Amino acid sequence: MTPTPIDGAALLDEVEAFHRRFNIFPTEAAYVAVALWDAHAHLLDCFDSTPRIAFLSPEPGSGKSRALEIVETLVPQPMVAVNASAAALFRAVSGANGRPTILFDEIDTIFGPKAGDNEELRGFLNAGHRRSGVTYRCIGDGGNQTVQAFPSYCAVAVAGLGSLPDTILTRSVVIRMRRRARSEKVEPFRARIHEAEGHKLRDRLAAWAEQARGTVMDAWPDMPEGVTDRPADVWEPLLAVADAAGGQWPDRARQACLTLVKAAQANDKGSMGVRLLTDLRDHVMVGIDRLPTIAILDRLHALDDAPWADLGGRPLDNRRLSRMLGEYMTADNEPITSRNIKAGGSVLKGYYAADLRDAWARYCPPPSESPLPPLPGTENLT
Repeated sequence: MTPTPIDGAALLDEVEAFHRRFNIFPTEAAYVAVALWDAHAHLLDCFDSTPRIAFLSPEPGSGKSRALEIVETLVPQPMVAVNASAAALFRAVSGANGRPTILFDEIDTIFGPKAGDNEELRGFLNAGHRRSGVTYRCIGDGGNQTVQAFPSYCAVAVAGLGSLPDTILTRSVVIRMRRRARSEKVEPFRARIHEAEGHKLRDRLAAWAEQARGTVMDAWPDMPEGVTDRPADVWEPLLAVADAAGGQWPDRARQACLTLVKAAQANDKGSMGVRLLTDLRDHVMVGIDRLPTIAILDRLHALDDAPWADLGGRPLDNRRLSRMLGEYMTADNEPITSRNIKAGGSVLKGYYAADLRDAWARYCPPPSESPLPPLPGTENLT
């Protein structure tokens, strides 16, 4: 007997409504993205990669853990991981009980400023983004050890304070949570009552996933204009789910994609090197073709909301400036270095805008439409 077809759009509507009962997300786009992510977890084998979903906030009490609790009721094989080791996770993913959906709460205790690097766990999360991802480990004793590849591919949702390492953040759909305003009300979540409701939706998502598998498997969803490279990799599975569901979901998914990708770009200050290049372009060397190093450092140190006056307890100095800029290349493919600048009858070391322009074009975000004018007394030095 052929099972009754499931209306994917109506089912996603119900999943979204279930989240809305218990979660206050910052934007409409967040509800769309989370519902699509829940559904995509049932279709992992259809995709080349899986986006992480990250519920992040600057302060506790912003609903991050509750968001994970609701996700837990809707995804297959949920595995709640707090302070789990990389070894435990990759053994769980490759175990005989089926691939889990890992829900990592308090991720800031793993990657926060006081937690150390945790490179092994970072490597696991990075490798597991791709279906081909594996983690290699030596097994056996003494001289009888052999190298074994453990599959790492699995869906991962995380929640925590602050941010994440760039290598994980760029593989994530980021939901920046906020504390509820007094006017925002949610239904209290009671696990013994509401888990069963979530599980019924989960089972229907699983049944719909089997129905939609053939459509999703070979899908190449159209990306919104301007979404390319890593953001396109992140959103491709979610858009494929939306297209398979139909109804208003394809349009809503693409609008959510644009909204959240743009928000991520606005929040992404890049590496310290990119931040340095951008500050030099937008604040220090505006309208100036060359500037002595001492003047560059003075202006960098004076910038509000910039890190240059206090890098680990010390201001940026000429040695570190030289080292950071030397990692980037000029248009002639030579490392950026200081050069002689004539100033008032003497010669000082400094930097030329011409040497920086290629790096500005390649690494920095587009300049603001109204760049700040040069500071008084910053005329070109000759």
